[in-house]
Amino acid sequence: MSDDDRSEDSNIKETEEETATDLSNSDVCTKYQEASKIVNLALTGLVSQCVAGAKIIDLCQFGTAVLEGQLSKLYNKKVDGVTVEKGVAFPVCISVNEVICNHSPLSSEELTDLKVGDIVKIDLGCHIDGYISVAAHTLVVSESADSPPESVDPELGNVAVAAYNAMLVAADAIRAGAKNTDVTKVVQRVANSYGVNTIATVRMHQMKRYVIDGVKEVALKEPTPQEIEDGEEPVPECTFEQAEVYAIDVAMTTGDGKVRPADLRTTVYKRNVEVNYRLKMKASRYILSEVDKKFPTLPFTLRHFDDEKQAKMGITECVNHGLLIPYPSLIEKSDAKVAHFKCTVLLLPSGTTKVTGLPLPEYFETDKKPDEETASILKDIADREAKKAAKKAAKKKKKTKK
Repeated sequence: MSDDDRSEDSNIKETEEETATDLSNSDVCTKYQEASKIVNLALTGLVSQCVAGAKIIDLCQFGTAVLEGQLSKLYNKKVDGVTVEKGVAFPVCISVNEVICNHSPLSSEELTDLKVGDIVKIDLGCHIDGYISVAAHTLVVSESADSPPESVDPELGNVAVAAYNAMLVAADAIRAGAKNTDVTKVVQRVANSYGVNTIATVRMHQMKRYVIDGVKEVALKEPTPQEIEDGEEPVPECTFEQAEVYAIDVAMTTGDGKVRPADLRTTVYKRNVEVNYRLKMKASRYILSEVDKKFPTLPFTLRHFDDEKQAKMGITECVNHGLLIPYPSLIEKSDAKVAHFKCTVLLLPSGTTKVTGLPLPEYFETDKKPDEETASILKDIADREAKKAAKKAAKKKKKTKK
């Protein structure tokens, strides 16, 4: 074999090793599945805790404790002498009423307790060995976990049904060979059917190992010529491929969908790995050092730092020099009703599999109907889920008999 042949063979092997970090590797697939179970468990627990009198900070801490506690039980054996990394991939955020997302307050901040009728959006994620799973859910606060809300505003019910159904049909549309523009069209079609608006700043993202917002994106709506003229950039067209992973992220509103940063402290940030700078303040250097050690690529909250005072002091210089990317809380008009749902999907050889997300609360109802094509897709999804549930029940019954 010539040196050139050996070099080519070596390159092929290196390429094969690289591709082993996607779903073509069964171990990677298992890690996504295990992370997804933990996300669903944390989300379920948080839903039960969102009752009148609950404090947002307690909910954030509870959700984080569930994620970290469950992760601590898995993958504790070293692989080739290296510990498998596990942790929070997106901080637990509890956004209430017109606040749409990214609200994860500090322990020192006093906020109003949840009250009956509040609209709560929960958002969170975790990873195992860098393989990320995320989810978001919308609910209405009641007196207790055992008593659903007595009445739900019809406008809220309508926008919640719209957002949830849009998430389902978007997940169904993301399959190998399809384009992101196809998904944008189905989401917009659902929004039009229910007479609500998408929140354009929210986008779906491909996820890779240690990367929560990959290059491939899906817009919830196509920008108008005026919006492009005003500076909004259209999402580049892309094609989905087998073995990819996506966060199906949908937020809809009864308002105009033109959101702005809320008058709340930004606490969620992500390291910008492409920027370096020699910081002057001691507090800023402390922040960056901790981020590089603990959160080198994934979003984090200032609440994760041992010294909250130092964190608050040092964050500004880090942001001003582009070292950290802020995730501000976003807000709609106070009279608008907002719903946010998110799930993780795996593009497997057998088809697209949704691995996170909870069922739509039964108290969300609407008189409006989806268009004929969307209704047909939703029926197919429901039929597939029913068959899967029946198969699982039969398997469990058979196992019990043994």
